[in-house]
Amino acid sequence: MDSTRRTILSAGAVVAATKAAPHIFAQQPGNRGNGKFYERGAVRIYYEEAGSGFPLMLLPGGGLNSTISFFTGNSPFNAIEEFREEYRAITADLRNAPSGQSTGPVEAGRPWESYADDQLGLMDHLGIDKFVVMGFCIGGPFIWSLLKRAPDRVAAAVLAQPVGWRPEMRDPKYPGNFWKSWPGTLTAKRPEIPMQTAEQFTVRMFETNPDFVFTVSRDFVRNCQNPVLILPDEVPAHPYAVAMECAMLAPKAEVSLFPWKEPKERIPLAVRQIHSFLRAHRPAA
Repeated sequence: MDSTRRTILSAGAVVAATKAAPHIFAQQPGNRGNGKFYERGAVRIYYEEAGSGFPLMLLPGGGLNSTISFFTGNSPFNAIEEFREEYRAITADLRNAPSGQSTGPVEAGRPWESYADDQLGLMDHLGIDKFVVMGFCIGGPFIWSLLKRAPDRVAAAVLAQPVGWRPEMRDPKYPGNFWKSWPGTLTAKRPEIPMQTAEQFTVRMFETNPDFVFTVSRDFVRNCQNPVLILPDEVPAHPYAVAMECAMLAPKAEVSLFPWKEPKERIPLAVRQIHSFLRAHRPAA
C-alpha cells in the first residue's frame, strides 16, 4: 500500500477525533430495555433494545461467550448507553454463549453462517431492512460475514478491537486461542450437546484453513464498498497487523487513533469519531 493512503488514514483519524466527550466516564449502566426472545425453529435468541432512531446493531465481544453483559463489564465503553439517545440500539446474546440466554443447534458444518442467520434473522423479525452495525472483538469477523452476506443492508460498520488470525494461534498454548475452553464450558451447562460436536464446531470455525479475519478473504475486503471504521487493538486475540491490513485494503475504510483505549482519556475521542462516522453514512431520515 502506498504512503499516501497511510498518511490519509492517519490524518483522518486525528482530525475526526479532536475533542473529547467527558460524559462517557460518568455513565451508569441504567435500563437497557426489555429483554425478549426471537425464535426460529430450534433457535431461541435473547435480545434487548434501547433508544430510538436509525437501527444500530451492537455485537458484544467475549468470543464464543459473547453476551449483552459485555457492555457493562469488559467493554471499553458502554455502547448501549452511549448510542441509545440517537439510535435504536439492538443487541443480543450469542447463540449458545455459556453464560447467555440464547440457545440453538450447534451447526458444526457452518458455524459462522449460523451466527449470520441469527443476526440477520433478528433484524428481519424486527422488520428492519437497513441498519448500521458496531461489533467488538469477535464482532469483527461477524461484521465481515454480514457485509459478504447482505452488503445492501449494512449502511456502515464499526469494527472495534477485532479478532484476527496470527500464525502463533497454531500453538494450543497461545493465550489468543480464546475458543479452546468453549466446548467444555458449553457441554457442562448443556450435557445434551456432544463434546465432539462442540469441538468440531470450533475447529471448523477457527482452525480449518484459518487466515486473516476468518470469515472473508483479502480480495473480498479489497472490493468491499461499504464504509467501515476500524479501531485496532494489540493483544493476543486482537492483532493490530490484521486490523490495519483491513484498513489499508478496504477502499472506504477509516481508522481510529492508536492506541485508543489507553490512557482511558483517549476513549472519548474514539467514541466521538464513531458518532461522526455513523452520522456521515447512515441514510437520511
